[in-house]
Amino acid sequence: MINKIFALPVVEQITPTLSLRKMDELDVIVVDHPQVKGSFALQGAHLLSWKPQGEEEVLWLSGNTPFKDGVALRGGVPVCWPWFGPAKQQGLPAHGFARNLPWALKAHNEDANGVVLTFELQSSDASRKFWPHDFTVYARYKLGATCEMELEAHGEFETTSALHTYFNVGDIAAVKVSGLGDRFIDKVNDAKEDVLADGVQTFPDRTDRVYLNAEACSLIHDSALNRTIEVIHSHNANVVAWNPGPALSVSMTDMPDDGYKTFVCVESVNATVPQKTTEEKPSRLAQTIRVVKR
Repeated sequence: MINKIFALPVVEQITPTLSLRKMDELDVIVVDHPQVKGSFALQGAHLLSWKPQGEEEVLWLSGNTPFKDGVALRGGVPVCWPWFGPAKQQGLPAHGFARNLPWALKAHNEDANGVVLTFELQSSDASRKFWPHDFTVYARYKLGATCEMELEAHGEFETTSALHTYFNVGDIAAVKVSGLGDRFIDKVNDAKEDVLADGVQTFPDRTDRVYLNAEACSLIHDSALNRTIEVIHSHNANVVAWNPGPALSVSMTDMPDDGYKTFVCVESVNATVPQKTTEEKPSRLAQTIRVVKR
């Protein structure tokens, strides 16, 4: 899918390294820089891919995900806001509406090291169908040798949220994640609390854990691709580790049947403790990722 995005015809050359393209129904921004390649969907301010020079693709994007108006994309970094998980009210979209609405590219900058892009979403008639509040949310991305991302929300409300990052791995059976924390809520086991005794999360089957004592830095050890990915979390209460496993993967129409084998989600999340946003103090959620060694 990522190769297909980079092969799309250019609709508008925004700068020497940024171009606007169209993937089915969605506008896509492609970053083609000597130090980094990446792509975004304007729907959801959704980072689809990030590949520093000399590295394998760091993010995973489903080859089956439809690029349709209002349909959430599977892979990359979905922005889950203003709620994480199922909506409290029936009929509202899971993980909020921000990932299903078009954002505006408000600012961009580039230098020898990479690019910076800022996207904006404001309250509108479309958002008020889901949520009554007035708001402005910014999503900032700095792509280069590292990938830095930050949500910043303005208004008066409480939210839960996530940067729901899908990481490309060689083989889920060979993946270990450390630096998550100890206590977790096991959503595959009736939301019971448990403890990760040895500090290392593996993924033998479906895994969906909300870590309560989140550590500041998680490490994805990928022996199949011979690399470690560092995930630094900021302004978060939780870290989520997720992989659907074989049975759920087969049931998901926007994912290949064996899709679960080649990704793991390590997410910066505010799930168990809502964030309060005030006019005086915006709320934030941030994540920085980098490949630290081979």
